[in-house]
Amino acid sequence: MELIQSRAQAAPDAVALVSARKTLSYREMESRSNQLAHQLRGAGIGPEVVVGICDDRGPDMVVSALAVLKAGGAYLPLDPEYPADRLQFILDDTQAPLLITRGEIGERIGKGRWTVFNLDQAATQLAANPHTPPEVKVSEQNLAYVIYTSGSTGQPKGVQITHANLLNLVSWHNQAFSVSPADRASQLASLAFDAAVWEVWPNLVAGSSIHFPDNATRVSPRALKDWLLQEHITISFVPTPLAESLMDLDWPREARLRLLLTGGDTLRHNPSPNLPFTLVNNYGPTECTVVATSGVVAPTQHRVGSPAIGRAVSGAEVYILDEQLQRVEPGVVGELYIGGAGVGRGYINRPDLDAERFVPNPFSQTASDRLYRTGDLASFLADGQIVFSGRIDEQIKIRGYRIEPGEIVAALDQYSGIKASVVVAREENGDKRLIAYVVDSAAADLSHTGLQDFLKKYLPDYMVPTTFVRVDSLPMTASGKVDRAALPAPSPEQIISDPQYVAPRTPVEERVVAMLSQLLGIERVSVHDNFFFLGGHSLLGTQLIARARDAFGVEIPLRTVFDSPTAEELSAVIEDMLRNEAISVD
Repeated sequence: MELIQSRAQAAPDAVALVSARKTLSYREMESRSNQLAHQLRGAGIGPEVVVGICDDRGPDMVVSALAVLKAGGAYLPLDPEYPADRLQFILDDTQAPLLITRGEIGERIGKGRWTVFNLDQAATQLAANPHTPPEVKVSEQNLAYVIYTSGSTGQPKGVQITHANLLNLVSWHNQAFSVSPADRASQLASLAFDAAVWEVWPNLVAGSSIHFPDNATRVSPRALKDWLLQEHITISFVPTPLAESLMDLDWPREARLRLLLTGGDTLRHNPSPNLPFTLVNNYGPTECTVVATSGVVAPTQHRVGSPAIGRAVSGAEVYILDEQLQRVEPGVVGELYIGGAGVGRGYINRPDLDAERFVPNPFSQTASDRLYRTGDLASFLADGQIVFSGRIDEQIKIRGYRIEPGEIVAALDQYSGIKASVVVAREENGDKRLIAYVVDSAAADLSHTGLQDFLKKYLPDYMVPTTFVRVDSLPMTASGKVDRAALPAPSPEQIISDPQYVAPRTPVEERVVAMLSQLLGIERVSVHDNFFFLGGHSLLGTQLIARARDAFGVEIPLRTVFDSPTAEELSAVIEDMLRNEAISVD
């Protein structure tokens, strides 16, 4: 963190962190993080000690993470929207002695072996601490952060990343993209998503300013485009589906945005030559410090299929190997392995998974060199670029999130009356959604709302299926595994819905129900009816968005229609947007 401290000393009044509610200069960011770091040192935080941070995106979250690093510890970012049970498991799994939070978040998580440090209640205490950094010796091999990803065993798994890993990411990014103090970067990702690491630390080391849009803006293509232009953002990372939506909008030639970085899912087409920014496609698992390959995507007039994911970044080594761990020829598909400076330490408390995923490097003379086995299929082009081809296993990627279906199944099978289940992703017009197929007992009382509410107790929202399909049995292969290819497309008769009609109860629900009724040609729509169960699809979803824009003056992302497909859920989203914009709902 000495690199950020040097920036603060060189330009203390330069803007560091900007949100709608708060702006911090480099001096202020450095001072506040130092004061909190002294508090952490007094609480016993030092090298190899993990500290939880559960806070909303914004300047305070960055100050807390910086303070943990200054104290010598490793920060553990936790999304406040996650279910309390999941947060408790993660804190227990890491044996974190301290949780930094604010407001009522700590109360929602509940008590555990950790101490809760509430920033809102500690202002006077922190103000008495020194403004200079504490003296701590930290090795490059010490932990910098731990991030949890979905796990196939029914519980998330913690990825450990060291200071050396992080430094490689920072060095590559700033050199590759010529980042300078003149740049203004966006911060859109949830702090529990590893893209947030990429959005924050390279830009602070370069002396750039980091800007935080509100939650409604960061998921709406039109609102995000307007915000990027208004804030004069020059570098922005956005997940692949959102990047594709931004690419389809009209942009002024004088836009300050020079780099649109994307990744997390398969990019389906090249940008238009009319766009004022350069599009960079990136790939990398959390286990290899966010980015392992990167490449500029050339503009084209016509869509020609999925672009490559670029070449290995500085410090990374990329191999495409066959089952005997031998290199394959260009054009031949094999499994992608990653080596080099970005490969993390491994998983917390999972030696079995470490042995499976972090394997000895057969091309190195150094016994300690390891390759991370990604489970992704890829091939080299003749020019050395890499083409992504899919997965070997069942892992799913939706909106940049890695999802292990086994974790969803483990939660779903706890529901009373469900005898067996399987979860897959189905794609329609480019929109992926999770579908759960369930075998239930004759006495089971299943409803769509009941299943979703049950799963939300254990899983984050992005892991909760949008559709539940009842089947008599799960098709099996000759080897005794579920035959996912033989699962039927969801039909209205098999889809589990909510049986009771509920009339609209608010003015917004009345208008949304009327829109759905007109779009779908159905006389009576319950507020609990699922848009997609009634015959809706993504094309009708875009018409619904247009009608909502005309009726309420808000821009709803298509993703929201998939995530909140009932009139009740969609109305709640609209009401939140109206409140944020201080628009009357009457």
